[in-house]
Amino acid sequence: MAARAVIHLPARITAGQAFEVRATVAHAMETGYRNDDAGQRLPRDLVRRFECRLDGELVFSADLFAAVSANPYLSFWLQAAKSGELSFLWQGDQGFEHREVRALTVA
Repeated sequence: MAARAVIHLPARITAGQAFEVRATVAHAMETGYRNDDAGQRLPRDLVRRFECRLDGELVFSADLFAAVSANPYLSFWLQAAKSGELSFLWQGDQGFEHREVRALTVA
């Protein structure tokens, strides 16, 4: 299943200044506790882990659980001294993995 992610970065980032990163991925986040219309239990299918790396160095991570809603949205603050590459990784049940990369330009 191909996922769709939306990532928001500020238009202008100043070296040493904190900036907000917002990221979401399209995912149903099925808990495994619900039944389908035929009464069969729907298998658990959750995004379990999110990581953000700046030039390969882990700068933010989160472990997600069944209480997180569909299309998990994360917001966090970073600081960067120089331009680089931000990579985003979502991992989950049933082999789910989605990666995105964004250029980070610091003025």
